[in-house]
Amino acid sequence: MTATLGRSSDHRDVATEVLRRGRDVVTPALQAAVDRLDDASRTQARYHLGWTELDGSPGAGGGKAVRPALALLSATAAGADVDTGVPGAVAVELVHNFSLLHDDLMDGDAERRHRTTVWVQWGASSAILCGDAMLALAQEVLLEAPSAHAAAAAALLAVTTRELIRGQAEDLAFETRDDVGVAECLSMASGKTGSLLAASASIGAVLAGAPAAQTEALHTYGHEVGTAFQLVDDLLGIWGDPAVTGKPVLSDLRSRKKSLPVTFAIRNGGEAGRELARWLATEGEPAEDELHAAARLVAAGGGREWAAAEARRRRDLALGAVTGAGLAPVPTGELVALAHHLVDREF
Repeated sequence: MTATLGRSSDHRDVATEVLRRGRDVVTPALQAAVDRLDDASRTQARYHLGWTELDGSPGAGGGKAVRPALALLSATAAGADVDTGVPGAVAVELVHNFSLLHDDLMDGDAERRHRTTVWVQWGASSAILCGDAMLALAQEVLLEAPSAHAAAAAALLAVTTRELIRGQAEDLAFETRDDVGVAECLSMASGKTGSLLAASASIGAVLAGAPAAQTEALHTYGHEVGTAFQLVDDLLGIWGDPAVTGKPVLSDLRSRKKSLPVTFAIRNGGEAGRELARWLATEGEPAEDELHAAARLVAAGGGREWAAAEARRRRDLALGAVTGAGLAPVPTGELVALAHHLVDREF
């Protein structure tokens, strides 16, 4: 059965236009920044970003560029010109892709967006170096921004990167633990996903020199949207349509991942949770009927219902923060649409 948090076609259309506009504005600046890298890192980064194929021919483009779009919106929401947010948009996209390059290696993922990952094609060491180069480049771009507040934006990104790494480190540690709690899991998601979306949604306003109350409201918006996004991603990792997610059905259960709905069910699901925990502790490649049975246990243990409700709650917190901050009305409406677009997905 397919469920959804409540999709609006109007929100989808607005969000699609916001993302398209953001890519159009940011891509030239992002390409100019990547061109500064050494030959090997530049080649790998351009491939990873979807700009080129392995033979050097033009690629179809990369991901949705959500984070750059948020950075641009945060600048205009604070009353600044969109160009004010471009260095922040480039920087957050570089940090995001630094994390993806390293994540692919740590997770052993051979494909991303149906293409061979950088570590598979060029080796683990090259993927690490390319990611590191993109991370350093992000700070370089920010510190060169023509804003009196460039150093503050760079400090925000540095703290954010530390938080992102904390979340990733916790996620890695959880793989070998059988006592992970829901609060810990939410804290991990806050670092791994929420922190960079929070920075993305506020860095343009920081570069614009917006009042602290506005930058904090935008930061809260991004953090809550990011956590809600992760909750829905975890639901999609179990119940998502492979044609939409690009992952095999029941992919998170196949890898026995302790995602948020799984953790909730184990901790709060009574006998269903205990049975789920016993299954997770087994070894070997699970059969299809086992995976479907495990998904039923997650649902029976309340994990599916709780994760959907928590995602809605976080989304509403985000909307409350951004609509009550005295920001410019048009970009505020676009932030609202983008939040719905990111969170109100079918699973």
